[in-house]
Amino acid sequence: MQFRKGGGWTACFDEENGRYFGEYGGTQSYHLFEITKEIFDRLDESMTEYEAAEILYDGRHLYMSVDDRCGPPYTIVFDDEYETLCPWAKAIRSGRVWPDELTDAAVEVFESEKNNREQRRKKREEREGKDS
Repeated sequence: MQFRKGGGWTACFDEENGRYFGEYGGTQSYHLFEITKEIFDRLDESMTEYEAAEILYDGRHLYMSVDDRCGPPYTIVFDDEYETLCPWAKAIRSGRVWPDELTDAAVEVFESEKNNREQRRKKREEREGKDS
């Protein structure tokens, strides 16, 4: 695995699977993404967390955790495979994990989560197929 690290962020190229990932944040707000090679190549180790976050946010959200005092803490798991995909990540869990139905709804409503729609729709179909 090839890593790039800066203040408050880490990106990884998993050579074995040919996939790229990135994380940023800490206790108040933590985010994990699947990113493209182009995004990975734009990241520079001198970047601040804020600069890297602006770039990483163009990726597909895998996981996020928020505990910012604006409400109760919560965690959203967009992709259940995040731990397998990113065993190196330092995922932080805050409060309750959103149920799948709420996560699916958020992905459909928020334009910022459009990169997750295909994956979440497929997962929802699989869940509904098991229920019938």
